Amino acid sequence: MDQSKIRNVAIIAHVDHGKTTLVDQLLKQCGTFHEGEEVDERVMDSDNLERERGITILSKNTSVMYKGYRVNIVDTPGHADFGGQVERVLGTVDGVILVVDAFEGPMAQTRFVTQKALQMGLIPIVVVNKIDRDGCTPALALDKVFDLFCELDANEEQLDFDKVFGSGRKGICKAEMEDPDGDFSILMDKIIERIPAPKGDPKAEPLLQIASLEYSGFLGRLAVGRVQQGTFKPGLTVAQSLADGKTRNLRIQKVLRYEGLAPQPVEEAGPGDIILVAGLDGFDIGDTLSAANNPVALPRIHIDPPTISMLFTVNTSPLAGKYGGKFMTGNQLQERLERAHMADPALLVEKADGASTYKVSGRGILHLTILVENMRRELYEFTIGSPQVIFQNDENGKLLEPVEEFKVEVPSEFSGACIQEIQTRKGEMTNMVTDDNDRVTLEFNVPSRGLIGIRPKLLSLSKGYAVSQSIFKAYEPYKGEIPARINGVMIAKEPGEAASYALSNLEDRGYLIIGPGAEVYPGMIVGEHNRDVDITVNVTKGKHLTNMRSKSADDMIQLTPYRRLTLEECVTFINEDECIEVTPEVLRLRKTELDPIRRKQLSKRPVEED
Repeated sequence: MDQSKIRNVAIIAHVDHGKTTLVDQLLKQCGTFHEGEEVDERVMDSDNLERERGITILSKNTSVMYKGYRVNIVDTPGHADFGGQVERVLGTVDGVILVVDAFEGPMAQTRFVTQKALQMGLIPIVVVNKIDRDGCTPALALDKVFDLFCELDANEEQLDFDKVFGSGRKGICKAEMEDPDGDFSILMDKIIERIPAPKGDPKAEPLLQIASLEYSGFLGRLAVGRVQQGTFKPGLTVAQSLADGKTRNLRIQKVLRYEGLAPQPVEEAGPGDIILVAGLDGFDIGDTLSAANNPVALPRIHIDPPTISMLFTVNTSPLAGKYGGKFMTGNQLQERLERAHMADPALLVEKADGASTYKVSGRGILHLTILVENMRRELYEFTIGSPQVIFQNDENGKLLEPVEEFKVEVPSEFSGACIQEIQTRKGEMTNMVTDDNDRVTLEFNVPSRGLIGIRPKLLSLSKGYAVSQSIFKAYEPYKGEIPARINGVMIAKEPGEAASYALSNLEDRGYLIIGPGAEVYPGMIVGEHNRDVDITVNVTKGKHLTNMRSKSADDMIQLTPYRRLTLEECVTFINEDECIEVTPEVLRLRKTELDPIRRKQLSKRPVEED
């Protein structure tokens, strides 16, 4: 295809501003789906977790044909924890569609991705989405976008951006708010008009940088990248420039290109085409494919450093293998973690001290827990330790820690409690704004350590109204001690099944995280103690039976509902001497050291016997 008829755009937006739904409409209205074809909602969110959480985790490509033009659309993650994906994706496009909620305006993650796009000189088109929402202010949202672009040092061409107003849910779009409702051809026309065609000489030597990867059951790992110049064909021999500076020659087996949502084999691909290449034995994201007789190595793609790490190890619990685990050995764990790193270079995997123990580092708690949840669903069983912030030292040996810009929006009546909580976590307030609806927006610089477990706490303090977001700012001097969980835990003493009678006797000691009938073992955590010491308790003890009659009310034990912890809550609950047993069916909290005598010797806090 003539490269002047190709347009490459990325869609960027904050979590839940509707960009994936918008892509659905573009695909439907441009005739990508056949008449009467059954189509899932949010087709670009292929991962089950993406559908459940309503977020995009993996960047994905699609293409639509419109008026003889091929428009390649790349969906990008909106969450800052997946920023490693964003930076690579933007290198494959010439423009961006910035989707902004007409009610909320641009948010913190919008800022993160937009900053990257503007720095790379990409041309933006703004879509003010969700104009059908009650109480929305499209004009104000647009003003905020302009202010954001000014703050981020956009150039003249970028400041003179095109805009449309629309509703992805209703499938309507218009150039101005007062115009009658139209369809998304208005946006497609602007893409063709404003986004430049890709540059590059099709007769030059072939050149492509690998920006991401995909898996195919038939072809294995596929390298994804944009052809910068030259022509790629099946059977072509190219040089692959590796991370260590070496090069090797290899032969391309197949070249595929997106047609709608599915990649199709093509005979050749020229400049501007986003293609998938089959036949590379091993490759890393950032490798360059170039002419075999004249190898070229493009600058490696920079990825922001990870800020949080966790230890992954094999499951050593007495109940290992009883709850659906299929892949449990150290080799299987290592192979899966290495595969995760290859798919997402922002996840670093290193061998740690101890048998079959690996240190996995990522951009935040969400980044790591998404990996854990995916592994659970693939029937892996393993143990993870408490999250640890990654410190650095400057040239003078001074300790530095990652600091994030944290923004929380709450009704004004709850702002005092939220400010106090964030300040105990060494947060420094940088801004406070109250809007007409009596909602307060608070902005802080907070160490990453202080953000572990902060979201559920703020939701509790604000009766569920707090909306919070964070973004990595920089490494700054160490801010001092931040208190961890103060309360101790209740630890099971005997193996067996938890009995209602025993649990009911423990309710005044704290809150329970297991229910009656749950299988327990010595060293397993069954609840949080209401004092600052750990306590060992017998939760398997039934009522002592006698031949004396008892009142029926005595037999009917009424238990307070126990607290079911999600994976994120488990991760933020545990202290350094504790870990989480992850199985496909159940999550358990336990002490890392199960032997009570050895645990007493190692413990930093006193342990009481029940």
